[in-house]
Amino acid sequence: MTISFRPRAGNPLALWRAAAVAVLAVTTAVLPIAAQAGEDLDAIVARGVIKVGVGSQPGFFAPDSSGEWKGFFVDFGRALAVTVFNDPTKVEFTSSSPQQRLPALQAGEFDILLSGVTQTISRSFQLGFHFGPTIFYDGQGLLVRKDLGVTSGADLDGATIGVQSGTTGELNIADFFRKNGKTFTPVTIEDTNEFLAALESGRVDAITQDASDLGIKQTQLANPEEYILLPERLSKEPLAPAIRHGDDRWLEIVNWTVWATIEAEELGITQANVDEFLTSQDPLVQRFLGTDTALGEAIGLDPKFAYNIIKAVGNYGEIFERNVGKDSVFKWERGYNSLWTDGGLLYAPAWR
Repeated sequence: MTISFRPRAGNPLALWRAAAVAVLAVTTAVLPIAAQAGEDLDAIVARGVIKVGVGSQPGFFAPDSSGEWKGFFVDFGRALAVTVFNDPTKVEFTSSSPQQRLPALQAGEFDILLSGVTQTISRSFQLGFHFGPTIFYDGQGLLVRKDLGVTSGADLDGATIGVQSGTTGELNIADFFRKNGKTFTPVTIEDTNEFLAALESGRVDAITQDASDLGIKQTQLANPEEYILLPERLSKEPLAPAIRHGDDRWLEIVNWTVWATIEAEELGITQANVDEFLTSQDPLVQRFLGTDTALGEAIGLDPKFAYNIIKAVGNYGEIFERNVGKDSVFKWERGYNSLWTDGGLLYAPAWR
């Protein structure tokens, strides 16, 4: 479409403003308002279930005694099933090792990875993955025997350190020692179960991984009090959902599903009180819970998708606390995984 403007006498600024408004009006009219749907979302809908790749770590993702998957990342998988199918059970979890998970996602074995994947620039550009919002802010740590008498990673000069292959930890630990002018001997361990055995047997002096993983692993040691998780963090590890490039609408569903749990917590909406908010006169709450249906209809989702998510799994804070926080055996502090209003990094975009 060609747009022409005929010069007129008058205020030049007013003429420019009029031209800008005309261009904006035409642009808005011709551009699509919905993200492009692709093969991944079509396949999910046709199959009737979302295939989710996870790890094997209690608190984050593990089957219980009856075989039902439980954990922090598992709850976000169920939330996605609510958004797509309005049914938290329409999701299939498969445990995958750090070495297998990204190739499996590339090969189409999973629709999404919720296995504690760190978002990196090379994974985005070279490997062809999109990442959703950071679900868990983590950092690489070091778990060591107390009898070594060390208080920081730099004290481990010359130590033997167990690293898990196929993770960002391999490169991070090498960068850390190089930066500090120290040396270490890496022992690459593929099997997660061998990690603790290597530390307990004295095969390695320390093991390194995301601090959250190490905190869980310490509780699994025969004598956890004989070990210490050093306080420093060697890296930033933003753990986020990963999907393949090529399906914009699937990416946006992932994004807004995560953000729904964060927005609910900021609004004070919980699994227990969500029904009480259905009569709220706050326009934001009405849009969020779908009592005002216009927004949901405009974006092509069930207007009550956020309500349905909170009803099924709760808000972000509830998901955190019951799986790894104060209501769990781990008792972790939320730290960076708090709302921005509480000094953390969690923040949802505008719900409009």
